[in-house]
Amino acid sequence: MTSQPVKTPTTISTTEFLIKFSQILWRLPSMIYTIVKGLKSIGGDKNISWGLELERIAALYPDNPAVKSPDGSLTYRQLNEQANRYAHLLISKGVGRGDVVALCFENRPELLAAYCGCAKVGAIASLINTNQRGESLIHSFNLNRGKVILLGEECYEFFNEARAGIDLSGSLVYLVPDTGKLAASDIPDIRRELAAASSANPDTTSTIALKDPVAYVYTSGTTGGLPKAAVIINKRAVSAMFWFGRVVMRVKPSDTIYIPLPFFHTNAITVGWPPAVYNGAAVALRRKFSASQFLDDVRRFGATHFIYVGEVCRYLMAVPAKPDDSQTTLKYICGNGLRPDIWMAFKKRFGIKKIYEFYGAAEGVGVFTNIFNFDYSVGTSVTPFALVAYDTETDAPVRDASGFMKKVGKGETGLLIMEISEKTPFPGYSDKKKTEEKIFRNVFKKGDMWFNTGDLLRNMGFRHAQFADRLGDTFRWKGENVATQEVEKAIDTFPGVSSSAVYGITLPGADGKAGMASIVKDEKTPLDPAGLVAHLRTSLPKYAIPIFIRFVADFEWTATHKIKKTTLKSQAYDPAQVKDALYVLLPGSDAYEPLTDTIYRDIQAGKFKF
Repeated sequence: MTSQPVKTPTTISTTEFLIKFSQILWRLPSMIYTIVKGLKSIGGDKNISWGLELERIAALYPDNPAVKSPDGSLTYRQLNEQANRYAHLLISKGVGRGDVVALCFENRPELLAAYCGCAKVGAIASLINTNQRGESLIHSFNLNRGKVILLGEECYEFFNEARAGIDLSGSLVYLVPDTGKLAASDIPDIRRELAAASSANPDTTSTIALKDPVAYVYTSGTTGGLPKAAVIINKRAVSAMFWFGRVVMRVKPSDTIYIPLPFFHTNAITVGWPPAVYNGAAVALRRKFSASQFLDDVRRFGATHFIYVGEVCRYLMAVPAKPDDSQTTLKYICGNGLRPDIWMAFKKRFGIKKIYEFYGAAEGVGVFTNIFNFDYSVGTSVTPFALVAYDTETDAPVRDASGFMKKVGKGETGLLIMEISEKTPFPGYSDKKKTEEKIFRNVFKKGDMWFNTGDLLRNMGFRHAQFADRLGDTFRWKGENVATQEVEKAIDTFPGVSSSAVYGITLPGADGKAGMASIVKDEKTPLDPAGLVAHLRTSLPKYAIPIFIRFVADFEWTATHKIKKTTLKSQAYDPAQVKDALYVLLPGSDAYEPLTDTIYRDIQAGKFKF
């Protein structure tokens, strides 16, 4: 599907703001009350946690659906009891507060029950990205070694391929059956022990504090390299419950929030699921997103809300439209990355009343939310933030003669930074060095600290912003961050490659940026295009494999010995600009093939669905 350019408003006029403000004026008293109540509930070092909230809701709405999926459903009573069995089993294995339990599952009810069981014990659920392969997968398991590893049967094959590199010393691994077709003799089946465990609420739940970590979510961030483990604390999880569930979307017990995104993704674990739990509503799951079955799922589950990333929305728009696409129970969507060129068309086609676009990072200290429902905006943040001038040549924020940063004006684009304080703490990563790299100090005054988001946003006025671009080498594709260093490392180990430079380029009609690699060949060793694809598929997640290859004689280098990628990015894969050999990995192909003028025109016309 190709889209016509859309002239997107970059600022909000006073008239527009007053109209939107008047539309939610009647909600302000309840919103303020909810915010104040929520702030009180998460203030201080109270013993409020994910596990405790689940127990509260299970007592209030025991028979309400908690989880709906093609793999089965659970009421809140059943979810809580299953979580309790996991909790008691973990306790019997010596797992306690602060210990790590690795969870490696596709989206199915068992994952949610195991996660809640960890939360009740105070264990940190390390949510393994099931798209990862090779070194990334090994790194994620080893970065925070699980005292217990709960492995879904559906993940056994790729886990087994990487097992030799995973440090399993001191780890107890359990297989959690799925279809039951796999009988892994080398990993014990959890069913017997789980069935024998108590279904009563454990005593440990009441001892877990807001400041305690509840999960690790793996992100490649904006600085490249192997995945980092962002720390999700109970305070953030509980805050998301009342913020997204009461202030933003006003979720009711009768609602169903459809989440086809993987639960190792923050949009699922910290945006979609919390408001459902807090209000006794259901979440609907799908193992893997299916554009063709989206509306069937919405109608089957009676979904009222939908959690998205931009690429998902574009996939949905690519499915041939039907006259009844808008005839569903779906009214509200919440997510990030919905691009301007399909924003209005998406609302109209699927009958969406409000788009709660937001901006936030797994490891961030605040969130922007489109509460006022401005089109094309990520909304505003109630926590302190600033958009500061950024020099792309020096790759650093602009500082004045006094050494302080400068804020940009209305309509201008700047680097988003968010203040770190006692009220807005930065939990950081499990790696302390990586944590320090994300902090700016002495920004507007001596001693202050600000979180560097690594993203450029446009100042729309009235404390509202619009996403502009991502800084650094890391780019986003298929809803995932692609770390260029990781991809380059994989390419450079292939026979026939001397060195490589990886970068993101724009594809017509696609969200994010597709991967492209410029390669300097090792003239002593022939390079096999088909073998390169096979090599990358065993070394990288599918979304990280470059779509385009350019063979260059050598690279341009900066004075600090960094490859200059600016020209490579601007020329991209255009045969008219690139005289070097260009190759492309077409959908369904197992080898890179020469990019001809005909193929180039077909790509520009949107004939290939990458």
